[in-house]
Amino acid sequence: MSNNPSGATYRFLERTVSQYMTSTVQTVTRKVTLRDLEALFEKHDFNAFPVVEAGKMLGIVTKFDFLQAFAFTTELMRRTVADVMTEAVVRVEPAAPLTRVLQLMVGLKSRSFPVIGSDGQLVGMISREDVMRALKETTREAQ
Repeated sequence: MSNNPSGATYRFLERTVSQYMTSTVQTVTRKVTLRDLEALFEKHDFNAFPVVEAGKMLGIVTKFDFLQAFAFTTELMRRTVADVMTEAVVRVEPAAPLTRVLQLMVGLKSRSFPVIGSDGQLVGMISREDVMRALKETTREAQ
């Protein structure tokens, strides 16, 4: 097959969140201390953790939220996720096209989004790395 960039674009347009998201998601609760959160960031090398309690996603806490909190207090490590998490979270559905996710990532300068199913439950996370993998696969298929 010849090198066909438009074929790669078309294949990427067909890809959805559910095909590339991470479905086993590490979550935290609002009660997790920032000391414990720091350890989780170190252990898992994630950029964000959804905040989930009783099966419901309440928000997200990112490395940026964690670092931003340092600007305001030195007593930070006693604080909890509830003190620094973001409640207004951009979410995507499993059937959303990856092109939409890519637009959101670029427009919002975000690294990842929680994936929420039709029942309102967290079903995964979609990250920049997932989108990059999809782009790589579709361009490889076009060659």
